[in-house]
Amino acid sequence: MFKVFRAWLDHFFADEQALLLVVLLAVGLAAILMFGSTLAPVFASMILAYLTLGLVEWLERFGVNHLPAVWGIYSLFIALLMAFVFVVLPLLWNQATDLLSDLPLMLEKLMGLFMLLPEQYPELVSADQIKQLADAAMAEIGNAGQLLVSFSLASIGQSLTWLVYLVLVPILVFFFLKDGHMMVLWLTSFLPTERNVLSNVWLEMDQQIANYVRGKVVEIVIVGGATYVAFLWLGLDYAALLAMVVGLSVLIPYIGATLVTVPVALIAYVQWGVSTEFYTLIFVYGIIQALDGNVLVPLLFSEAVNLHPVAIIVAVLFFGSLWGLWGVFFAIPLATLIKAVMNAWPKKLLAG
Repeated sequence: MFKVFRAWLDHFFADEQALLLVVLLAVGLAAILMFGSTLAPVFASMILAYLTLGLVEWLERFGVNHLPAVWGIYSLFIALLMAFVFVVLPLLWNQATDLLSDLPLMLEKLMGLFMLLPEQYPELVSADQIKQLADAAMAEIGNAGQLLVSFSLASIGQSLTWLVYLVLVPILVFFFLKDGHMMVLWLTSFLPTERNVLSNVWLEMDQQIANYVRGKVVEIVIVGGATYVAFLWLGLDYAALLAMVVGLSVLIPYIGATLVTVPVALIAYVQWGVSTEFYTLIFVYGIIQALDGNVLVPLLFSEAVNLHPVAIIVAVLFFGSLWGLWGVFFAIPLATLIKAVMNAWPKKLLAG
């Protein structure tokens, strides 16, 4: 057994560059797992700088010098950040609290619909089962209310930390935009001169991750914005909150849109019942989802990597369980990284 394992190691890790790649990946993963919470502002700043770097490079292609381009894009970033913090977040918070307070009344209306089921399908469901379901739902609503209150009280003590992050992250974003290339050169100066494997992985990943992350942010903004305008025009309650959920649902391929349809349909039914308004909203919502899947996604991700749907779902489940929302957001880039490592692995080792 030891000989078989030793032969396997010699086969795949005889190349020094391969060993270096494995070590760097292991160190990076360990740093994220051990210091992820501490370095969260740094990671968030790097991601935001990475998202806006494309705009800086776009201005530079038109002859704008690096520093003026950085200041221009950074000013736009600050304006959008302030709008999100002082306009969008309060609106979402107010609608979330309103939704939570209205849930008991909404549940009563839904229970009126469910109580018809024992009459129509007595062999499948009974009135006692519906009552038990209603009691369980009311208990969960009560728990959610207590959680919201406890979160509000706890957030008071954490307000100073959030204030520090609000100041620290924009500062770090500026310096990453301004000196990011020099930082990369400084870090690569510690690597060996012969690093073909690392270079191949970096070249394959850099453009693909940039296209994916920036495209996904654009998709969230477009889908969420279009949904908000449509819901607001139709007069749907909690339009901003539902639009935010619909926008974020694009992070979960294949199943995100299906899952988010349930709360949208339920709130529309409670508000209007089975009416013309209800069917109009479902029709408009279906058009938005169809345009997203058949027009927007092909336009934004025309250069996306070719990953099997099973690989995408497994990546979302695995990395989402490790890092929550950030893991879901970066599941496809991380899966692409694994694929890039496999593609860049020394061919002579794989052929041997």
